Amino acid sequence: MPSSRTRRGSVVQPGRGEDDLARAEGEVTTCAGVGLPTTARVLYAVVDANGSLVRGLGAAVASRLATGMYQVVFDQDVTAAGYVGTIGLPGNVGVAPSGRIAVAGRTGIPNAVFVETFTSDGTLADRPFHLAVLA
Repeated sequence: MPSSRTRRGSVVQPGRGEDDLARAEGEVTTCAGVGLPTTARVLYAVVDANGSLVRGLGAAVASRLATGMYQVVFDQDVTAAGYVGTIGLPGNVGVAPSGRIAVAGRTGIPNAVFVETFTSDGTLADRPFHLAVLA
């Protein structure tokens, strides 16, 4: 029986079923019914392990401050926002290296988020990540 793991140990995603694409394209999501203010925005950033901003919405720039420490600057004040981060590859395929992530508002910079990434055992390490800011 062939393994679903590649030589690097990462898991390969299973193929999609015949109806999966049609079902996904048919989904419509909206935030209108959850009572968000009309000024609400969902901002995001995809950042490579070297601190480069790969893509984003409302993200102006990202930078690596030190090993496993990053700053992501947005085009608006995010001090009252919610932050969600996850370790994730900058591309659209593959599985990221295992690890942990912590996110917080950036001290002294109201339109920035501070991100720390770690190995699975808690050691600071450079990891690519995805960051969502619910402002």
